[in-house]
Amino acid sequence: MSTLEAMTLDQVVDTARYPLPELENAEGQAVVARARRELSTLGCTVLPDFIRPSLRDVLQQECSAIAPRAHFEVETVNVYNIAVDSALPEDHPGRRTFQRGNAFVARDRVPADSLISLLYSHTVFQRFVARCFGLPQLHELADPLSGLVLNVVAPGMEHPWHFDTNEFTVSMLTRQAQDGGLFEYCPNIRSAHDESFDDVRDVLDGRGERLTRRLSLQPGDLQLFKGRYSLHRVSPVRGEVARHSAIFAYSERPGVIGSVARTRQLFGRVLPEHLAAEGRAVRGDRLLD
Repeated sequence: MSTLEAMTLDQVVDTARYPLPELENAEGQAVVARARRELSTLGCTVLPDFIRPSLRDVLQQECSAIAPRAHFEVETVNVYNIAVDSALPEDHPGRRTFQRGNAFVARDRVPADSLISLLYSHTVFQRFVARCFGLPQLHELADPLSGLVLNVVAPGMEHPWHFDTNEFTVSMLTRQAQDGGLFEYCPNIRSAHDESFDDVRDVLDGRGERLTRRLSLQPGDLQLFKGRYSLHRVSPVRGEVARHSAIFAYSERPGVIGSVARTRQLFGRVLPEHLAAEGRAVRGDRLLD
């Protein structure tokens, strides 16, 4: 199978287990209620085998085929994605630096007929994700590069501890690492009103086991995550196989486009849309990042 353009959502998603088109029935309400409960208490929920197992090979093959299109550049970062030479107190966790070695395939290099593209743009899928997060509606990003991306973590690399800019993240593992590459996170370690620098520092210094959870994800599992308030990382990948995951980026408001600096950092390029939108971004809180 080379394309999925003729496939229906029912053929791609296990709709018997996850009845996306019928969220008002008892089964649909139960799935949404569980997701909301886990997001509220743990900051994360995983829907195992969201993609039908018969399509796992297609999922992996399609994403592996585009992985070489990723922009790769190792850079020195901190958990807040701010300049590492920022004027911060000596013991501030923002002074801890890491080597970010993950790479991203931009949306304009993801085939429109791929499985992950079908999911990302499907209104029924979007409605389901919005319901799980307790939101009235979600919008695809207007950004031509960062709406739908493939995250590639090669052997020897990692996606170090960080917070997300968005309050919510939707992702799907498409290929496991041979070893390592675990998703680790600290549920609700901070809030919109409290950075909790002491706890963040403990995690970065290796003293945060009490705050950390680890997920054993499988290809085709759908992960919904509140990454704005939960410190998280993908641990170093070992062995011979890269870790691949699709990231579905949505916003509560239409027309969202990434900043020039962040876009160039992630993809090595910017487009006219980014230049035109620069300076119009609106922050929802006063957190450091």
